[in-house]
Amino acid sequence: MGISIHRGELEYPDVEDLLALHVAAMHAFSPPEACHVLPGSALAHPSITFFSARRDGTLLGVGALKDIGEAEGEVKSMRTAPAALRQGVGRALLDAILAEARARGYRRLRLETGRTVEFAAANALYDRAGFTESGPFGDYPPGPFTRFMVLEL
Repeated sequence: MGISIHRGELEYPDVEDLLALHVAAMHAFSPPEACHVLPGSALAHPSITFFSARRDGTLLGVGALKDIGEAEGEVKSMRTAPAALRQGVGRALLDAILAEARARGYRRLRLETGRTVEFAAANALYDRAGFTESGPFGDYPPGPFTRFMVLEL
């Protein structure tokens, strides 16, 4: 069976556990001034659409789309479960986020991530999807650790 994408599920224990892992990893691998990870409770904000990926009921990964105004969205909280790495989970979640952004009529999709080796797989995914380097956006400060990207839709 393939990967199925679901909306919501923030209150599911397996989702809470994966988000806790995500937050811990972001704090471990990011300097404090460049760590902009959202805890699970913040992902319940009305401006955010949360997605989970599953196969046969097993959680494979999570991701979110935040409405940042002016026909733009932001990719947030992308994380693949350790047991599901290299199985296309990140791409499936990103495709769902892209489809939602296009359905909303967004002109562009933005994201902020790190530049170190811990972020290499994520950066490769975003590069393959057509994201390109951009300048800072929103309230994110520029810095040597942070990579800002944009995809024109």
